[in-house]
Amino acid sequence: MIKVVGIRYDDNNKIYYFDANNLDIKEEEYVIVDSDSSIQIGKVVQRTHEVDPKDLGRNLKKVIRIATKKDLHIYDSNKIASHEALINARKLVAKLKLNMILIDANYNFDRSQLLFHFVADSRVDFRELAKKLAQTNRSRIELRQIGVRDKAKMIGGLGPCGRFLCCSSFLTDFNSVSINMAKNQMLALNPSKINGICGRLLCCLEYEDEIYTEMKKGLPSLGSHYKKDNIEGKVISLNLVKRTAIIETKALNQVEVMFSESVK
Repeated sequence: MIKVVGIRYDDNNKIYYFDANNLDIKEEEYVIVDSDSSIQIGKVVQRTHEVDPKDLGRNLKKVIRIATKKDLHIYDSNKIASHEALINARKLVAKLKLNMILIDANYNFDRSQLLFHFVADSRVDFRELAKKLAQTNRSRIELRQIGVRDKAKMIGGLGPCGRFLCCSSFLTDFNSVSINMAKNQMLALNPSKINGICGRLLCCLEYEDEIYTEMKKGLPSLGSHYKKDNIEGKVISLNLVKRTAIIETKALNQVEVMFSESVK
């Protein structure tokens, strides 16, 4: 077994796992790690726990050390410098008349790299921008285009339910959400009702899709023709909890029919 710890970076809700390196690491502490691209500082969100190396699928990099007061001071300085770099970069974008919106900027721990996230409607030639940014900030510049869902995740906000956005509070990955999920839950296909503030389908449509599929087993589909026990007509409504359907007969009468576990 190997001891691992889960950390999260400022610019990402995703949890990354590292070999704890036999350090006594506590939750909520900051640690210095060697990520795939550079030295980073991250916050521990999952305490040290043991994992079978066979379940990892790859060799984990080790935590370098628990962050010291000096490291945390550098971390705070980098956050201020990143904000200043973002303000200046936005001025450059306006000057160069580029069709892009810079969302955030983040220095890595040793300031060898400065990462910008941006959104754009199409591909953007940002070579001149990257050149000027490198001259101004004296760091390796990376400009990464993201989608509107990633933008909402970074900026945050409140959903139509009144709670903080799922993507910015606990979701680590975006699962596929389809219009069929809204249909399966018999929701009105009104964009203002089924789309999030990012303009895409609500992530929460996926949460209950499986249970709706399970509850609809044995029930007729909406709009289908029903004929049984002297009742014949069109299915115009379903109540999944009561397992009933409203049948509209040819005489325009409405009859409620109860179903057991299966319909023949």
